[in-house]
Amino acid sequence: MAQSAVARERLFALRETIAKLEGKPAPTLAAAASEALAEAGLEAEKTENALRLPLGIAAIDDAMEGGVPLDGLTEIRTKLLRNAGTSSGFVLALSAMLQRQDEESGQPPLPVLWIADTVASMEAGRPYAVGLRDFGLKPRLFLHATPRKLEDALWLAETAVESGVFPATILEVRGNPKPFGLTESRRLNLRAKASGRPLFLLRQSGEEEASSAIFRFLAEPAPAQARPLPDGSMLGGSIGNPVFRLTLEKSRNPAPLSLLLEWNPHDRRFLPVRPSADTRFPDQRAAHSGTELPASIDRPNRTEEVGALLAFARSS
Repeated sequence: MAQSAVARERLFALRETIAKLEGKPAPTLAAAASEALAEAGLEAEKTENALRLPLGIAAIDDAMEGGVPLDGLTEIRTKLLRNAGTSSGFVLALSAMLQRQDEESGQPPLPVLWIADTVASMEAGRPYAVGLRDFGLKPRLFLHATPRKLEDALWLAETAVESGVFPATILEVRGNPKPFGLTESRRLNLRAKASGRPLFLLRQSGEEEASSAIFRFLAEPAPAQARPLPDGSMLGGSIGNPVFRLTLEKSRNPAPLSLLLEWNPHDRRFLPVRPSADTRFPDQRAAHSGTELPASIDRPNRTEEVGALLAFARSS
């Protein structure tokens, strides 16, 4: 296993000290330096050959050094339990992209495994077969398990990832349970790296905490746009493809990255949402534009802000 830069530096310094105490010539020190450089090259090569699933959006793919890791742990969390559909939809979209990738490469189709903790399954619900099909997945290639205890769910996730059979393993938990901490996440991440398979952790209604996940997303719902017509116009009053508001909380970037992504279930790929789109929810928009009225003569010259206006039908 390649060592970190600090460990290599300490090892080389120790070798140099031992060589000086033993009175060995300089070539011995050069050999030690060459060995350290070789180890650094192996680590760099491993980083370059890391498995990634690009999302097709340059901003987020560059932030994740090529895309979502396919040989490690990725965490997706929500602040509120009512937003569980957002995080679930994003993970299912990633699974659909993996199935499309296998189909294009000619590999035999393999099922996706969803492991849900009992508490999370009772509150957030279970995946619906018809909805999976409309979302871009194949229900016959989707397995769902609900162990009674969280410890059993962790054991099943670790075993499933270690087997290397499933193209994607999803582990859903509720909040920040004590039996699932930094040690457990580190063990899952090591199993995923060893087998070269992705593991997606769904933390419904959870807070930020120390984790061995390579990346962590905060998933929030966003209003869907209207459906586009063949002539390029938008169909008023219609509901288009689902839109996700994603914030990359944990990465090598100094600041979190937030953006809007639209999921196209037909093509099974993400599309960037136009910046001009109004992403506010209906309750955040004014019922009337609130056109400013001229100030009265006998009142202050500053016009007060007009709020939302509602039109009520006359009772008589």
